[in-house]
Amino acid sequence: MLRLILAIAAASAAALASASAHAESPTQLLGDWGGLRSAWAQRGVEFQIGYTEEGAGNVSGGDHRYVRGAGQLALGTTLDFGRLFGIAGGTLQVTLTNRNGRNLASDAGLDTLQLVQEVYGRGNIWRLTQMWYEQQLLGGAVSWKLGRMTIGEDFAAFSCDFQNLTFCGATPGNLVGNYWYNWPVSQWGTRLRVGSAEAYVQVGAYQVDPKNIAEDHGFFLGGSGTTGALMPAEIVWQPTFNGLAGSYSATVWYDSSHADDVYYNRVGLPLALAGGPPLLRQGRYGISFHVLQQVLRTSADDPKRGLSAFVNFTQTDRRTSQIDNQVAFGLIYTGVFDSRPRDVIAVALGRTQVNSRYAQTEAFTNLRQPGSVQVQRAEYVLEAYYNVEVTGGLELRPNVQLIRYPGGVTSAKDAVVLGIKAVVNL
Repeated sequence: MLRLILAIAAASAAALASASAHAESPTQLLGDWGGLRSAWAQRGVEFQIGYTEEGAGNVSGGDHRYVRGAGQLALGTTLDFGRLFGIAGGTLQVTLTNRNGRNLASDAGLDTLQLVQEVYGRGNIWRLTQMWYEQQLLGGAVSWKLGRMTIGEDFAAFSCDFQNLTFCGATPGNLVGNYWYNWPVSQWGTRLRVGSAEAYVQVGAYQVDPKNIAEDHGFFLGGSGTTGALMPAEIVWQPTFNGLAGSYSATVWYDSSHADDVYYNRVGLPLALAGGPPLLRQGRYGISFHVLQQVLRTSADDPKRGLSAFVNFTQTDRRTSQIDNQVAFGLIYTGVFDSRPRDVIAVALGRTQVNSRYAQTEAFTNLRQPGSVQVQRAEYVLEAYYNVEVTGGLELRPNVQLIRYPGGVTSAKDAVVLGIKAVVNL
């Protein structure tokens, strides 16, 4: 996989050197496909072909020194039902994904709470990631969506530009991924949104079925293993202050499934001391806040250039969650150099906290069997990257990650991971 990144970098070096500083680049590496892309779009059919590759190597920490690569191919199509069938405001989205590669955190014995290659996970298989229909009503003031969906594309949504999972995607799925399934896993669901582009509220309901994450169920459409329904609600505000764009959201959710308590058994005694089956809890819940605000604009002609700051916080149900909260904040600067107006430099710091109730269970386990498990507390991650827009449709993003207390274990050696992320849109 790293050979692919190096090949891309070598092939694009000339384009990087000769690119005009202010020339408009196409969105896709292959442009308009000789006019075919535009012709199909006019008829109501758009295509998405993208590949993301993440290479990573640990220069310290873990049990071994390895270099690993993981990637994802995404093939999608969007059908505009207004252009195709005269149904104004109707859209059908279908996306297939294929993930591949190896997990450095596992292979090198880093054993981190959050992946150092966020694109890894949910099996090296093909999946049906999206198959949903959305209908806008009342001039777009109401939007109804249903089908096979990923929850994080609508709720607690956050960009995935960093390579460490601490700063990528919908945070709830990174903490309680046993029932909140982020991309590329889809489930049957529906979402109703009311409002405008600047401010809206939305609610949803999604099937919770562990079979959806099984590696032999990439195209699973049944519901025989359904345990409950995940019901999120969210309010989003996206204002502009003196030309500075912002995005603020608050998300709450409730899953109606039964779940095991992480501390108590069925008779109310500590699991690790008394044994027996865990206490069965009714429902799981949590809350998440996301803030992204541009704080400095450096170009009157280009609103994207400048400095932005973000803060993310998520708290999960402490009765049933092994990881109960995460907080992250960071700075993103677009267009540091006039000659490179689309390049980005960013830095972020985050903490992932192991539930103290679960940590107490680990401590009690050690009382019974000394040294049998490591007691986990919190993992801290610092990541910095520089994103180079080589040309339209091709970006290279070298990065460095510093991981304090990998896995939340205070005795674990700190890790330093060097990485590079390549994003290609054809």
